[in-house]
Amino acid sequence: MENTNTKKIMWYNLAFMAFSTVWGFGNVINGFVYFNGVQVIFSWILMFALYFVPYSLMVGELGSTFKDSGGGVSSWIEGTTNKKLAYFAGWTYWVVHMPYIASKASNGLKAFSWVVFGDNSLYDSLDIRIVQLITLAVFLIFCYVASRGINPLKALATVAGTSMFVMSILFIILMMAAREINPATTFINIDWSLKNLIPRFRLEYFTSLSILVFAVGGSEKISPYVNKMKDPSKGFPRGMIVLSIMVIVCAILGTISLGMMFDINEVNANFDSYVSNGAYWAFAKLGDYYGIGNSFLIIYALCNMIGQFSTLVVSIDAPLRMLLDSETAREFIPSKLLHKNKHGAYINGIKLVIAIVTPLIIIPMLGIKSVTAFLRFLTQLNSVCMPLRYLWVFTAYLALRRYKGRFTSDYQFVKSQMAAKFFGGWCFLVTLFCCVLGMFKGNPFEIFMNIITPVILVGLGLIMPALAKREKNRNI
Repeated sequence: MENTNTKKIMWYNLAFMAFSTVWGFGNVINGFVYFNGVQVIFSWILMFALYFVPYSLMVGELGSTFKDSGGGVSSWIEGTTNKKLAYFAGWTYWVVHMPYIASKASNGLKAFSWVVFGDNSLYDSLDIRIVQLITLAVFLIFCYVASRGINPLKALATVAGTSMFVMSILFIILMMAAREINPATTFINIDWSLKNLIPRFRLEYFTSLSILVFAVGGSEKISPYVNKMKDPSKGFPRGMIVLSIMVIVCAILGTISLGMMFDINEVNANFDSYVSNGAYWAFAKLGDYYGIGNSFLIIYALCNMIGQFSTLVVSIDAPLRMLLDSETAREFIPSKLLHKNKHGAYINGIKLVIAIVTPLIIIPMLGIKSVTAFLRFLTQLNSVCMPLRYLWVFTAYLALRRYKGRFTSDYQFVKSQMAAKFFGGWCFLVTLFCCVLGMFKGNPFEIFMNIITPVILVGLGLIMPALAKREKNRNI
């Protein structure tokens, strides 16, 4: 019998694994809406060439170097610097999920409304205070579910994620075939002049770049597979380049498809509505082109609803376990947070999640007056907070190359130390630049929330070691 342990992952297997992890239809919608329609194609190409490709290849070198470490970014930081910085990396990775969790509860309700009513009119017209209280109730229910053990929901989240990936690919294929299948269908003619394709580099453009950084991040999740590849020194970069080609093709074809559907002037005039409903309207139009009504819309909304709610539970539990299961992090966290209930859940940790996420659901309604504006605000807030975890990836890479002689790796991004440090520093600065500028998008209240939220979230990580130290001194 063949020993399965000897099987190696081929470069094309890795490319498809990473593709399903990194990419989704929501990225296409956000790019189209935030960057004036087909003008986003120019920005996608730059983002993939100058950021995503070097980012992914650096992740490959880190994963190959620390192939026996299971802690991901925290392990890389600990291996290249010290335990305290490793704790801060782990804390950042966990705490930036808090706005993400709030958005999953809100987007899950939005998808549910589309499944039930088939449109957005009722949900979007509700008083934001009513919607936020319902969102809070949903969030608390799923926190309770997370505290009871969620193994079945983890499998459901995987299935839902796969179905959403399939729907994203099907959208592009079906849209490209629609003209041939139904010649009577009327499409919008896209202006392909150079003037229409090159964006205007105004402040509005730069404050939106965090949306693209948020979209292309997350390739560190595939780092454990680097050393399981056949010939990683050649296979990994080949897989990442193929991944980039696949993603950029999907981004471009998806953008063209949306450009054939929606008048960008209408999108800009109803910006908030398109951010929160654009994906549903796209599948509704696709059903019209094929003469099957809302069939595609209902399937997409159902898949999205299941995906949002199952991911909500997993996001409450999984990042928390990654943080609290780490022996390094335990040195800097009060012991009360390490308490598990009879179901094996970190119950006090879940209570901390509730304490952090609840204000993110309640406070925005003091300065945001509509449901669609709130969903758009959460998208922007996530684009500011989530990429902060990538900063630790580039910090680990710079530290790795600084102490090159201490480590061995089956794969290297580049052999030149100067080139390695340039790319590490470049990606760090691009991430920081986009996150900081992204804070200054929206009305004054939203800008305040965009600034204060990451400051408080990351700042809480500075308090925990002091509490843990005081607890130890008290016990002594």
